[in-house]
Parts: sequence; C-alpha cells; structure tokens
Amino acid sequence: MMQLKEILNKKGGQPVTVPATATVADAIRAMTEYRVGSVIVPNADGSPAGIFTERDVLKLCAEGRTDFAKMSIRPYMTCDMTTGKPSDTVSEVLAIMTTKRFRHMPVVEDGKMVGVVSIGDLVKAKLEETAFEAKVLREYITT
Repeated sequence: MMQLKEILNKKGGQPVTVPATATVADAIRAMTEYRVGSVIVPNADGSPAGIFTERDVLKLCAEGRTDFAKMSIRPYMTCDMTTGKPSDTVSEVLAIMTTKRFRHMPVVEDGKMVGVVSIGDLVKAKLEETAFEAKVLREYITT
C-alpha cells in the first residue's frame, strides 16, 4: 500500500503558505503563481493554523464579496481541518477526503507540516499502483 510520504517525496517542494496577515487577494495570487488549489496559513511552530482554497474564493464571489485586497484571510480560512500523517495510506486518505468532501489535506509529522496532498495526487498514485499490480499479475499469468 502506497503511503503519503511516497507521494510527498515524488512531488517535492514545500506546501504553498501565506502568513496569517495575508489578504484574500494575497492567497489568490499565491495559488495562481504556484498553480495550486489551496494555501496553508501556518502557526509560528510550523503546524497548520488554517487552509484557504479555491472553493473559499468561489463562496465569497457567490456572496457578492469581491474586495479581496481589503479582506483578511483569517475569517475565511478553514481552521478545523483534517490532517494526515506520512504513514497514512492513499486508500485511507482517499476514503476520508471523499466522505468529508474536501480536496486538499495538510500532512503533519511531529506537529510540523511536511506537505499537502490533493485528491488529484491521490487518484494519480492509485492509478499508478493499480497499473503496476495489473502488470505484475499479467506477468505472473504468462510465466
């Protein structure tokens, strides 16, 4: 079973973060620049304080709130987030994300954030795992 640490090793890099003092516009710029669907707001100790996603932007737009340069990110980020551990399996996390209906999960080890996985990362890993298993089974059958 593939674990989150394997996905993070393949992805490389650190999660995209913005400070707690950031505006919604700052978060949108960071997501656009790094081509990601979420940004993390870290605490001083490196743990995640909150997550702000594309869906949060859409919700603000739907409410008619668009003065993003003047809006602090703090009231709009999700603070009660589910986090994963590097040892969690892809299947476990896919099940959690599907059930709870979210697409980005911070991965935390020893209280510090070590990365973020998206549902796209997990689906890609699952497809690779399934393709590998099928190849091994085909080889087994034909030998």
